[in-house]
Amino acid sequence: MWDITDFGLNDWQRFGLVLITLANEPEYCEKLMYARRGMVTPAHTHAKKKEDIIARWGELAVTVWPDQPNRLGTEFQISVNGEARTVMPGETIVLRPGERITIPAGIYHEFEPMTPQCIIGEVSTANDDLNDNFFVRDDIGRFPSILEDEEPAVRLVSDP
Repeated sequence: MWDITDFGLNDWQRFGLVLITLANEPEYCEKLMYARRGMVTPAHTHAKKKEDIIARWGELAVTVWPDQPNRLGTEFQISVNGEARTVMPGETIVLRPGERITIPAGIYHEFEPMTPQCIIGEVSTANDDLNDNFFVRDDIGRFPSILEDEEPAVRLVSDP
């Protein structure tokens, strides 16, 4: 399944992502995502999902917080390429091709390409895009609003 999102912000050039869900099983999920420089995936967290975000092609900047962004906090541990790293809230980690960061449930994260184009991988525990995405801003949602003016030719991941 695939989908394209602007996170409900109606500005795909600034807040956009193309996603292809390769597998979404009860035990695991795998996705490929595409974005261009300047396209931000806004700060969000998951209550249940643990995920590896992988720079498959291009460089990807991933900013992490142990709690809601803009709150004061202390350093915390995050795994980058399988090794624990101590980071500060709001620190940005740049992933080069082949590198990955492990985001445990509850860790807020935001990412954007540093190169003109980026293919991003995600390998995670079971994925529930409808109920397990919690964005910092109330006006953001995982799926864009779509005005259906004709029958869909292909089912999107958000379709029943």
